[in-house]
Amino acid sequence: MFAVLFALLLGSVDGAAEPLPETSPEGMLLMKDSKLRVVYLMPGATLDPYTKVILLDCYVAFRKDWQKDKNREAISLSSQVKTSDMERIKKKVAEGFREVFTEVLQTQGGYEIVDQPGDDVLIVRPAIMNLDITAPDIQSGSMTRGVVASAGQMTLFMELYDSSTGDIIARVIDPQSADRGGFAMMASSVTNTAEAKRIMRSWAETLRSHLGDLDKAVTEEASAPN
Repeated sequence: MFAVLFALLLGSVDGAAEPLPETSPEGMLLMKDSKLRVVYLMPGATLDPYTKVILLDCYVAFRKDWQKDKNREAISLSSQVKTSDMERIKKKVAEGFREVFTEVLQTQGGYEIVDQPGDDVLIVRPAIMNLDITAPDIQSGSMTRGVVASAGQMTLFMELYDSSTGDIIARVIDPQSADRGGFAMMASSVTNTAEAKRIMRSWAETLRSHLGDLDKAVTEEASAPN
């Protein structure tokens, strides 16, 4: 369900399908002005009561045919991407996501990260989809390096829920590329990790900055003339 919904919405985001609907199946409204590519918010929702966050494990999925494409480009068998490499990378990305979001939300934002629901607890359900690493770090006995114009790209698919009722509050989709304005750069596991965390931090900071403004945004959107 997660991947199917993402594929349908991303198709609209990329212009490969009909424009995004103004209202989601759950009744959330599409926000017109947002720092993120797609944001749906539930009318009447408020985040004022939430002082704690349950941060679920981040689901990670590579771009379709990513492994096949990389192995087609490989110059030797030792430089091909194995399934174990993909699993290791996905685990590292998920761990990096938790590290960055915990730091930004809890250490900087004052929102305690917990594991039990409550009246003041918000559930954050994240996923990294369409992960596309240009120069992946594979276990071939040597550090993988390459000169690239972009370290790659990935898309955030995130949903916010009330932990007491289980009701959805918001849904976000935001594709991001790890590039430096078209300049070539040396890519390695170190630079790949740094670029990924830079994007994750921007997502986390956007969530933190919008936590107190969500109810205002929804109210203004719902009352705006058609």
